[in-house]
Amino acid sequence: MNKGSMDKETEAAYTALAENMGRITAQCQKLVNEFSQQSVELQKPAESDPFNLGNTFAALGKAMLADPERLIQAQMSLMNQYADLWQKMLNKWGTPEKAGAQSSPDKKGDRRFKDAAWEENPLFDHLKQAYLLTAEHLEKTVAETSGLEEKEARKAAFYTKQFVDALSPSNFLLTNPEALNETINSKGENLLRGLRNVLDDLKAGAGQLKIRQTDTKAFTVGVNIATTPGKVVFRNELMELIQYAPLTETVFRRPLLIIPPWINKFYILDLEPKNSFIRWAVSKGYTVFVISWVNPDAGLAEKTFADYMHEGIFAALDAITLATGEREVTTVGYCIGGTLLAATLAYMAARDDHRIKAATMLVAQVDFSEPGELAVFIDEEQINALDAKMSEKGYLESSSMSTTFNLLRANDLIWSFVVNNYLLGKEPYPFNLLYWNQDSTRMPRAMHVFYLREMYLNNQLVKPGGIVFDDVPIDLSTIKVPIYLQSAREDHISPYASVFKGKHHFRGPVRFIIAGSGHIAGVINPPAARKYHYLVNEKQPDNLDEWLAGADEHPGSWWSDWHRWLYRKSGKKVPARQPGSGPLKPLEDAPGSYVKMK
Repeated sequence: MNKGSMDKETEAAYTALAENMGRITAQCQKLVNEFSQQSVELQKPAESDPFNLGNTFAALGKAMLADPERLIQAQMSLMNQYADLWQKMLNKWGTPEKAGAQSSPDKKGDRRFKDAAWEENPLFDHLKQAYLLTAEHLEKTVAETSGLEEKEARKAAFYTKQFVDALSPSNFLLTNPEALNETINSKGENLLRGLRNVLDDLKAGAGQLKIRQTDTKAFTVGVNIATTPGKVVFRNELMELIQYAPLTETVFRRPLLIIPPWINKFYILDLEPKNSFIRWAVSKGYTVFVISWVNPDAGLAEKTFADYMHEGIFAALDAITLATGEREVTTVGYCIGGTLLAATLAYMAARDDHRIKAATMLVAQVDFSEPGELAVFIDEEQINALDAKMSEKGYLESSSMSTTFNLLRANDLIWSFVVNNYLLGKEPYPFNLLYWNQDSTRMPRAMHVFYLREMYLNNQLVKPGGIVFDDVPIDLSTIKVPIYLQSAREDHISPYASVFKGKHHFRGPVRFIIAGSGHIAGVINPPAARKYHYLVNEKQPDNLDEWLAGADEHPGSWWSDWHRWLYRKSGKKVPARQPGSGPLKPLEDAPGSYVKMK
């Protein structure tokens, strides 16, 4: 090939590249315009708006238009950044030594762009950089818009992020280099497999797309997850009570009752032997009882929060006394199970009932003034819409709860699987935690509406008498039992600052700690894994900033710290108790029947 033809080919390549870059930049500008138009369109009345987005984006649009100069400046700044990015990318292609530093927020740790082509191929590099610039612009513009109420601002920011995350170039075949390469190499077989995965997920979701996060055929509850030996020793229509077989010759006198959340199934605490909190507690000499909540149907639609107290905790306490002969117990409440435990302790204090001698609350909120990211889904309009929806069947579909939690981490829990399952045509990797995450449960209408409105929305639990069960005013300040209050540094569902506020409402001694990681991994962190850390301030001041300033960091799991705290409150050692050795005879092997209900 002669020099002349090479020059023509190079010129043609530059021309094509410039045209493609122009199209990309124009598309990004179109994205900005579409988002602005969406804000205007959502101001129009809609027949159905369950998330109450219309009012939020109407307020956002009004607030933006109230300061047009700032909006114009933001647009001009974005266009200048586009021009700068374009020039640098052209330099990188033609004369790399002139390229200079990237002008866009190149997020090196962003797993959406882990494929090498996002950096090595100038076209895909530009596409990524242009998208990141656009995403940053949209999120920053919304965040800096003044004149919105705090709840409106939080919701606008959340759904803006959902919007830009959904339109990432990594989510589409023609703009994902890994998917394109797979399509070429497999001659389109990946797309055929992806189509089959889509059809399977539509079938599994009864017409709605239920994206698989793991290989659901790889796990069976009671076979390779939830396998700690034990027996179901009691059952009512709301729960089964499991007593676990001892692993030690002697046990602490006071049994340990664990109250898991009913928003998911209990076996997050018993995934497999190496990370089972239940098995670990049994190995430390505790006689462990765990409530396994039923997956409610229409027949339980009117079950209330107080019913979960009576038919859950109180029924379990009575059964434990029959099974072991012991009236005094210690307890653990996880997430909403901890919220229920706190309300129950206040109820018991009013009734002069002192059976619970120590309480552990895992990532559990009682003060909902800073409720975390779930707050975007909770306002009066959304609760009313949800109540109307639940009234049709008497419960909230499990898919609705699953979607809500997945939206909180959409890139990890939605879009990564769209790419893997549909664009690449791969099967999701077997992962027991994600199997549990997809094994979601329904919510009874009466209980769920009460919980959302009276606790999340109105924060009534921390107001003495704000909540009343059976004519008993609930007052958290009457709780005098020792409390271990565990939180997690990266928890987006129960932020540690929110959990910390519980300290201000209990009268008894409180040991507050902050574990590493988030709402799940911050709890399920066995000592043998040697992962993360936890923070403790032995002085336990009531001011969070002071607490953090004086906290010591300890490597590894908080479980050992909890055991050192709890065993002193658990009584002397007695011979180990076998499930069924007392008046309560086994009904079936753990993990029971309720946990397997779909």
